[in-house]
Amino acid sequence: MSPKISVYIIAYNEADKIRSAINSVLWADEIILADSYSQDKTATIAKDMGARVVQVEFKGFGDLRNQAMAACTHDWIFSLDADERCTPESRDEILKTIKQSQTADAYYIPRRNYFMGRWIKHSGFYPDYRQPQLFKKGALNFKNDDPVHEEYIIISEKPAGYLKQDIWQFPYKNLEEVVHKINRYSTLGAQKLRGRGRSAGMLTALGHGFWSFFHMYILKKGFLDGWSGLVIAFGNFEGTFYKYAKLHELDSDWEPPKSPPIYRQ
Repeated sequence: MSPKISVYIIAYNEADKIRSAINSVLWADEIILADSYSQDKTATIAKDMGARVVQVEFKGFGDLRNQAMAACTHDWIFSLDADERCTPESRDEILKTIKQSQTADAYYIPRRNYFMGRWIKHSGFYPDYRQPQLFKKGALNFKNDDPVHEEYIIISEKPAGYLKQDIWQFPYKNLEEVVHKINRYSTLGAQKLRGRGRSAGMLTALGHGFWSFFHMYILKKGFLDGWSGLVIAFGNFEGTFYKYAKLHELDSDWEPPKSPPIYRQ
């Protein structure tokens, strides 16, 4: 008998994406949506498509992923975000791997990103191994207190494996979402840095921002991705700059000048 596999998807207000994400994993034995009380129809769409919805208060992506994994009931777990799509080739490789695998308990899967009408081949966006996305239940754990860019631990004596077939990711549906993610993730990133006892000034923020742009656009050859590469690198500059600038803001705890009541003389 072939091992059974659960898929978990984390989401918040992803009504425009969740249908396509679930459609790409209808082959799985179980689909779990870990929803953080979306205010749109994300949960309703997922239920209608046969997914089991668990509501998780958002305390950070580390905790969210741990709770999503805990809700999965089968021996193998495949993690898919709402902006990702499994491909038929990846599906076939995953099913073959869990049926025959004796070499690893956790696998990285390459992601191919699509943005501004083109597949991104540089900018550090391909093959974009982010974290193990296929693993045995219990073989992966995330730091509960990580609000963003969550750190993980592979709980296995076996080295992690690497699959070859891509899944797709659509990281930004439009430029407005680029700005939205910059704002959200820079806030969470500042909180994470502060939790680690870090501090920063505005020059530090500017320096980190310029370095992130140079690293992505020049060292990772983002310039070869055309305007898409420039937007990605500039967005990375902004996200990094504001992450450290917001950390400085948290440290400074700026208060406006007091404004006492003013009466007519």
